[in-house]
Amino acid sequence: MESLTINPFSKNQIIDYLKTNHLVKYEADILKEMLTAIKEHDLSKLDWFNLFGDAIRVITMNVQAYRKQLEFGFTEIAFDQYGWFNGPEFLNKESLIFGNPWQHSEHSTIYLGAGANNIWTFAIDYSFGTAGGGYHLSVYGKQFKSREDALTCGLNELKDMMTDKIGNTDTSNYKQSIILATLREITKVKISMVQLTLF
Repeated sequence: MESLTINPFSKNQIIDYLKTNHLVKYEADILKEMLTAIKEHDLSKLDWFNLFGDAIRVITMNVQAYRKQLEFGFTEIAFDQYGWFNGPEFLNKESLIFGNPWQHSEHSTIYLGAGANNIWTFAIDYSFGTAGGGYHLSVYGKQFKSREDALTCGLNELKDMMTDKIGNTDTSNYKQSIILATLREITKVKISMVQLTLF
């Protein structure tokens, strides 16, 4: 990884990095911000970028992570022992388990969490029997104005995953009994959500 302390003399190093790497949009945008700060001799902005690491890739990824957490109202700047940005701890976290909670391969879980500004997100661990996957709560997750909106989207996503595997002939990986039980439990949760809105 190319080491860098951003200062008024870093211009050529940043330009070379822009030219020689395949960057996603946010990386290129952050590097262009650095170049603007260099051009304008904005030393406070350069010092701010230097807070996020000592290599171009580390700085861009850490700045992006910090900005994503701001969307959830988290403002703390903290790093792990390897210099990567520490993600925030979501508030009001809860887990909804669909299936046998004592057998990991026989249940799926929807995780809900809120930011400091009450923006919600969700994550899913899903299991079809042997096959499965998932992701955890993150500032890169979809954003919702309420717990109910986040849960509804999570339920729909899990339902779509399960529905897609109904009738799959690979019954060792896609156990139909688990898939159908998960779908029944999703339906029950959706019905209870509708009933709650009636009162």
